[in-house]
Amino acid sequence: MALKVLAVDDSKTIRMIVKKAFKTYDCEVFEAANGKEVLEMAASEKPGIIILDITMPVMTGVEMLEKLKLDPELADTPVIMLTAESGKDNVMQILKMGVKDYMVKPFKGPDLIDRVKKIMPIEEKGGGEDDQGAKYFSMDGDIQILGLPRKIERPVSVAIEGALKTKIEAMKESGINRFILNLNRVQGTNVTLIKLIIRVIQNCQKAGIRIRVTGTAAIRDELKDFQETSEITIDLSLDEAKAAL
Repeated sequence: MALKVLAVDDSKTIRMIVKKAFKTYDCEVFEAANGKEVLEMAASEKPGIIILDITMPVMTGVEMLEKLKLDPELADTPVIMLTAESGKDNVMQILKMGVKDYMVKPFKGPDLIDRVKKIMPIEEKGGGEDDQGAKYFSMDGDIQILGLPRKIERPVSVAIEGALKTKIEAMKESGINRFILNLNRVQGTNVTLIKLIIRVIQNCQKAGIRIRVTGTAAIRDELKDFQETSEITIDLSLDEAKAAL
């Protein structure tokens, strides 16, 4: 599923820079010229990330962000704030708003993409399901780590399961037998997430791979409410999970 990006700036040039930056990625970019427009668009499109200018007519970025935080369905949407001022006081004010990151104008498209990648994985166009799922896997020494994204929907789950088979085969060939399923970024459980967790654990156990699951206290408590995951031990940090392997 393509990442929905909402670019909000009264400058058409800035919006074009943002749109061009995401051109080669599996993203759909929506544009708005002021905060009022973006609230209506965000409510209908549910963007995965918002690139927001701080100084705009009709409704400023600050005013728009305050309203965004009041909407339960949009409050957790990552925001990168754009500002023309790089002073320390201005930067501190931006960070206190709860934004994920900020950029000082003028900026280049590749720099914006680098900031976005620090917040969430984005895939270049043209990859298959296995390629799309592979971005969630990483190695920490001789430990394979699968870090799930903030929200698990069926397309993401299918892509991860496809990549998981390839990763497990590669682990067996390399003699690697330690695996961590990292749920620290996950916000909220659903049936798709539960099924994915069970399949990951079962596939690892079938292959003789030791696996630990790590996540926040909130996710741990939510998983206890599901019969399928109630008995799973959730480590509260990666270090704790590594020590247990």
